[in-house]
Amino acid sequence: MSNISLDSQAAGTEPAGLNLAQRARRRKMLVLLGRIGLFVLTIGGWQLATVYGLVDPFFFGSPLGIALRLWDWIQHGTAYGSIWLQIGITLEESLLGFAVGVTSGIVFGVLLGEIPYLADVIGPYIKMVNALPRIVLGSIFVMWLGLGMSSKVVLAAVLVFFVVFFNAFQGVRSVDRNLVSNARILGASRFDVIWHVVFPSAMTWIIASLHVALGFSIIGAIVGEFLGAQKGLGLVIATAQNTFDANGVFGAMLIIGVIALSAEVLMSVIEKKLLSWQPPSASESNMPGI
Repeated sequence: MSNISLDSQAAGTEPAGLNLAQRARRRKMLVLLGRIGLFVLTIGGWQLATVYGLVDPFFFGSPLGIALRLWDWIQHGTAYGSIWLQIGITLEESLLGFAVGVTSGIVFGVLLGEIPYLADVIGPYIKMVNALPRIVLGSIFVMWLGLGMSSKVVLAAVLVFFVVFFNAFQGVRSVDRNLVSNARILGASRFDVIWHVVFPSAMTWIIASLHVALGFSIIGAIVGEFLGAQKGLGLVIATAQNTFDANGVFGAMLIIGVIALSAEVLMSVIEKKLLSWQPPSASESNMPGI
């Protein structure tokens, strides 16, 4: 009887797991179809609206005009050189700003989170600078550092810094004090506690901020180029705006969107690698393959 019952349980659980995997694949397919449908509906409706005169393509552009503008940039380049050169410069500024902002944000976040006196002294000044409009900071950096890459990197780093800093600070403050006390009882030094207990515990907060920070680094580079630059996608957008080239503006925006989406996918892969030690969440364990 026991063998029969075990066989019946195994037979009952196998279809359930199979159905769960089928539902996961079906959901993925539905999501993909929904995304494709939304894209076709948006682009197709936009193109038809320009063809039938519902919107003026001079001001709103058109999908066909954007595609032609991008192809022209690929073949003949922009007014400031190859389109690939503009993309490369903007990417370099964004990545440098991201690296500087993340590093400084983590360091200051951990220090102020671990040293309350330092947080009380510096905290108001950080909040004051964070309240300043970013475009004002960008203008100041352009005046100080010129039209080169430095002003864009600094602006991108400032935008990234505040996002990472506040998350790192909150992550350190949220660390279980019992773990810290146990580590000190076992003879760990202050540095050992921060490196082996505080920092890993706050890693989830820090990693969560990197998704937003990566987008902010791109925004910082673009805004800096828009305010004043010699090359870059922001300068391409500013030139297209000054010449009433709506297709050029939307074309550059499309390139930025593709870059941001690619960076988000890469960041998700990095996040999985860095947080692989954590157990899967309930949603991930119940829905395999998503």
